[in-house]
Amino acid sequence: MQERARLRIPGMTQLLSKRPDMFSLGVWPGYYSRAQGAEIWDLDGNRYIDMSIGGIGANVLGYADPDVDAAVIEAIKGGVSSSLNCPEEVELADLLCEIHPWAEMARYTRSGGESMALAVRIARAHTGRDKLAFCGYHGWHDWYLAANLGTGNELGTHLLPGLEPAGVPAGLKGTALPFRYGKLDDLKDIVTGNKGELAAIVMEPIRNEHPGDEFLQGARQLANEAGAVLVVDEISAGLRTNSGGAHLWLGLQPDIAVFSKALGNGYPIGAVIGKGRVMQAAQRSFISSTCWTERTGPTAALATLRKHRERNVGGHLVAIGELVQAGWRSLFAKHRLPASVRGIPPLSHFAFDHPLAQSIKALFVQLMLEKGFLASNSFYAMYAHQKEHVEAYLVAADAVLSEVATALVNGRVEERLEGKPSAVGFKRLT
Repeated sequence: MQERARLRIPGMTQLLSKRPDMFSLGVWPGYYSRAQGAEIWDLDGNRYIDMSIGGIGANVLGYADPDVDAAVIEAIKGGVSSSLNCPEEVELADLLCEIHPWAEMARYTRSGGESMALAVRIARAHTGRDKLAFCGYHGWHDWYLAANLGTGNELGTHLLPGLEPAGVPAGLKGTALPFRYGKLDDLKDIVTGNKGELAAIVMEPIRNEHPGDEFLQGARQLANEAGAVLVVDEISAGLRTNSGGAHLWLGLQPDIAVFSKALGNGYPIGAVIGKGRVMQAAQRSFISSTCWTERTGPTAALATLRKHRERNVGGHLVAIGELVQAGWRSLFAKHRLPASVRGIPPLSHFAFDHPLAQSIKALFVQLMLEKGFLASNSFYAMYAHQKEHVEAYLVAADAVLSEVATALVNGRVEERLEGKPSAVGFKRLT
């Protein structure tokens, strides 16, 4: 299937993070036939417990959640689209604004990247300005990749190195200005050097660790001083520790917040919520799409949010993530492997501190697959993950890391690889 995809789909998949070479090309199964709870079956019928990327964070409840699927099936029976609008989009707007009392209005898309593009368009329409200050990763659209126009690799420190701005209009050069997360002085310099020109400050509320109130409130204050819209990207952080955005527990009040991924538990839905005076600018710009009006996305989001609140899913995700992180640290120390653990517990990851890091990662992936686990150096917690899954995973990881450590000491890591080392950053797949 991967060879067929290579011939028919540029880059093999629709999402870089799901490309087999991000794990170990030649070993990673790549395609699934069925997924349920925390389990996945590949095309050959092999069953795995997924302790890896959890649908890249989209399946916050778990795969094929029965309550969300039941709601969507009922919606399908009633027709997913028509010449009229579905009432679920109004109900979802009410619920999102109830969870986020600072917000008054909502617009929808069907993915995270286009939600960010919509948010940026609204901010530019509201302010009548072009320039943006940003930190973090915010998708594939022109406004974001413009940061790499004529600058080399400005985006390399924000998630992925090697993002070429091919196809991005050269006229956008200088409109996207990056600052480092947690570094308030970086943002101050941008604000000072671009007085009266900033449309928005775009940032994730949290990345690997709490940046401190000084940074968060400082960003809010700088947005006020610049007359810029503060846009918070909750696409990854949202619904991980609570049933809304991370900005709620961080004490940060934005002008716009953007959600996707976990919002629909795998069904396509993105939401841009914000203060009414800012959101109304959407009416001064043409922002419209047929598939943004279909019914399954809002229905899935309503079911996901309601179950999330009722079950305190955020608390469960934190607890599961803490168990995994503690297990990693213990095993790395036990096997004397040079590795660091980072991330908020529900979005955990580790990195091997070694010149052969990508080969070591690929060997870990390979050996964990043999033990029935989809595992990489990232773990996205799902509600379907239970303590028993973590315990079994750590027992397997203990045995695998012992083998990895032995191979490293003996200089046999690359010799033991059945596939290729894990890829780093964005590269063309040939």
